Amino acid sequence: MGNYSPDPGGRANGVTATVYLNGVFVPAEEARVSVYDGGWLHGAGLFETMRAEGGRIFRLESHVERLRRSAGAILTPMERSDLPHEEAFRELLDRNGLKEARVRLTVSSGSMLEGEEGDVRRLTICVTAAPLSAYPAELYDCGVQAAVCDFRQSTSDPLAGHKTTAHLPRLIGLRHARQRRCLEAIWFTTRNQLAEGSISNVFVVRDGVLKTPPLDTPVLPGIARELVLEITSKCGIECEQCPLSIDDLLDADEVLLTNAIMQVMPVIRVERHDIGDGRVGPMAKRLREEYRRRVREECCRE
Repeated sequence: MGNYSPDPGGRANGVTATVYLNGVFVPAEEARVSVYDGGWLHGAGLFETMRAEGGRIFRLESHVERLRRSAGAILTPMERSDLPHEEAFRELLDRNGLKEARVRLTVSSGSMLEGEEGDVRRLTICVTAAPLSAYPAELYDCGVQAAVCDFRQSTSDPLAGHKTTAHLPRLIGLRHARQRRCLEAIWFTTRNQLAEGSISNVFVVRDGVLKTPPLDTPVLPGIARELVLEITSKCGIECEQCPLSIDDLLDADEVLLTNAIMQVMPVIRVERHDIGDGRVGPMAKRLREEYRRRVREECCRE
């Protein structure tokens, strides 16, 4: 359980994958990015990991708009027309023979060579699609373990709250958690406030109230997080975005992780501490069921 990791690979049904690179569909083995690209040299880039079902990407525009907001804040302003539209994503899925897929949109700062492209730096824009390696059903039925990350995040970090290609600290934290047979590493801030997972947002449940850290903690404005907040509003579930501590985490009745691929994942143990009665709780079951319903409604319509 703790060693599970979705496959980020690029092959579908044994057929060489096609990728979208700077407006052109090319075989993956022919795709090339400059060795002077800012993403390669400095981690100057952003990415979105998205889930496709029924040949349609769930909440594509929400992912794209989040990337654009981050680009304007830490990379360079982008127009919606600078990025591929839904038709390009759907064609990529078709070319790879995929209906259910893990799709990644990556944007980097492009070549750092002065004078290239007539002094106008061209962004590198790439989209890849791989078969969806879904989390095993038993993880949702039985719950998972999480570890407390040794690292801390800070409000003074200019990358905080953005999904950047400078992702190594998150992957190191995640690797340490997986070595301890935990699915996720939970981060706290330098002020010891609960923040987020290496690859997820975190919710806690106490006395029927769902709580999650506010965005200015800082945490990533997750697309799955946003949907869970929508669900609570429409279903009459009391929810608060408020500062949380280690005690709020460990004393919770339930703990939930969310991201676009895992959707709503129940946590039954943090380190050696059982959450609640050590079993998947009713809030996790209700939110996951409602989340899945929304995905089916939005992705499988024609």
